[in-house]
Amino acid sequence: MAVKTFKGGAHPPERKDRSSGLAVEHLYEVKQLVVPVNQHFGAPLQALVKVGDLVKRGQKIADAEGRMTVPVHSPMAGIVKKIEPRTQSNNSDGPCIVIEALPPVAEGEPARTPEDLVDFLPSLDAFACTKDEALARVRAAGIVGMGGAGFPTHIKLAPSKPIAVVIANGAECEPFLTIDERTMIERPEDVVEGVAITMKIVNAPEGVIAVEENKAHAIPLLEKAIASSPRTRDGMKIRVQLLKTKYPQGGEKMLITAITGREVPSGGLPMDVGCVVQNIGTLCAMVDAFREGKPLIERGLTITGGACTKPVNVIAPIGTPVADIIAAGFVQVDEAALGMVIYGGPMMGVAVPNYQIPVQKNTSGVLLLTAEEAKHWEEETCIRCGRCMRACSCRLSPALLAVAIEAGDYKEAEKIGLLDCIECGTCSFVCPAHRHLVQRFRVGKQVLRALKQKEAQNAR
Repeated sequence: MAVKTFKGGAHPPERKDRSSGLAVEHLYEVKQLVVPVNQHFGAPLQALVKVGDLVKRGQKIADAEGRMTVPVHSPMAGIVKKIEPRTQSNNSDGPCIVIEALPPVAEGEPARTPEDLVDFLPSLDAFACTKDEALARVRAAGIVGMGGAGFPTHIKLAPSKPIAVVIANGAECEPFLTIDERTMIERPEDVVEGVAITMKIVNAPEGVIAVEENKAHAIPLLEKAIASSPRTRDGMKIRVQLLKTKYPQGGEKMLITAITGREVPSGGLPMDVGCVVQNIGTLCAMVDAFREGKPLIERGLTITGGACTKPVNVIAPIGTPVADIIAAGFVQVDEAALGMVIYGGPMMGVAVPNYQIPVQKNTSGVLLLTAEEAKHWEEETCIRCGRCMRACSCRLSPALLAVAIEAGDYKEAEKIGLLDCIECGTCSFVCPAHRHLVQRFRVGKQVLRALKQKEAQNAR
């Protein structure tokens, strides 16, 4: 099998060895959940419940009108105790619904039935329903992209242009994280079924499961699942593609270029080159939504790092504070060595003050790093070495972008590609002067968008 890749990129230490061989565990019992109301990229939601309400597992508890909205469901049967702002994984405070588990049934009271505790959707055959019915199910189940910004999946599956290839993103190129790898190993049939469902919805003739070389041991399992799938026996074309282990191979644009040779144009989307890219976890969530009627109420994540003496790949209810996963014995932490907590991966994740913050739909991992692993380097002057330009997978000039932003020339920064930056952090990683490049680009984008909004208001 040919090994494909993209131009540029870097090779940060993988650090996956401590968790890649660990089977996924399940956290079933929690006493309290802190469920963020807004967990998607799009318009904000409103809580549909109030303090004191009884809620069932799978019951919709937040929603809003509008296309760019995705509902949120209760991950367990319980009682709504509070609705208040709490710190979330992006370090901002947002409304959260605090749900406490139901107390045990008192002596003499009738036992609770499944109907008392669970409110799933009816099962739905993805290959017998219409496209509109399938899209409605994906939205009703609250499914978002589980590998990044939480983009609404029902929007991604309704492109305005024809789709030639569905790509399952099994690259998982961020160091430390291994939950997608374990999912491909433990649920290969569901990964294939998720690809087939996506192909059916977008009417794509081909599906590709992309796997990096460091996860090649998952390929025989995936190929066996493809060969035994009723979808491929019915004529669907699904295959596995091996990719070079390189960061950021899992970026949508990099993945598309590696698989198809096509390049998403500046300001464009994957559909502009006939592609739809789906995260491994998202594919399995779709399978659960159709087969069981199960909304997105739990997710898998990797908890690891140098200060984590017992790492884990675990499926936990959405809204579970990571501290509770640790308290339940799934993880052990060397508190004396703990120097930083990151939600996400080390390249694109967010440093947070503690691990009390709850798991969200897009929380792929939590890193408990030592002070040495989280070492903060002082910036030095750019030495014009060009490493950032050679490493940039978007073919930008990070050094020139930084100069424009530092000068306050945001129009120039936009002209030379600021909005095409995917904030992967590769430029900062390879910089010998330890320049905080990606941080500048994030701030620069915020300022540029604010300026554009102000200009639009003044033009009215």
